[in-house]
Amino acid sequence: MRTLNKRSEFLAANRGLRFPMPGFVLLVRPRGDDSDALGIGYTVSKKVGNAVTRNRMKRRFRELARALLPESGIAGADHVLIGRPGANDIAFAELGEQLDSALKRAAKKLAR
Repeated sequence: MRTLNKRSEFLAANRGLRFPMPGFVLLVRPRGDDSDALGIGYTVSKKVGNAVTRNRMKRRFRELARALLPESGIAGADHVLIGRPGANDIAFAELGEQLDSALKRAAKKLAR
């Protein structure tokens, strides 16, 4: 799993599929290269809260991605998690269920 760092990678992912959930929005975009590596990026804007709140949300997203993406992620695609206000108030297990649901919807849509 590789982490997205460049702005261009995030902009490219923004042109992919969107799967809104109560705690976040999942963006998925197949890269189209020969690599099966998963790409993951995290975005939490200042609208969500102060630095402490944003960093906590990103830590939670990183742990979710570590747990779920290796088995449920789409191979050869970039995934971006965009935090929404109030996501820190949602239980971690519920966020995991939301991410699993969004990944299943993404796999189903890309399989067409």
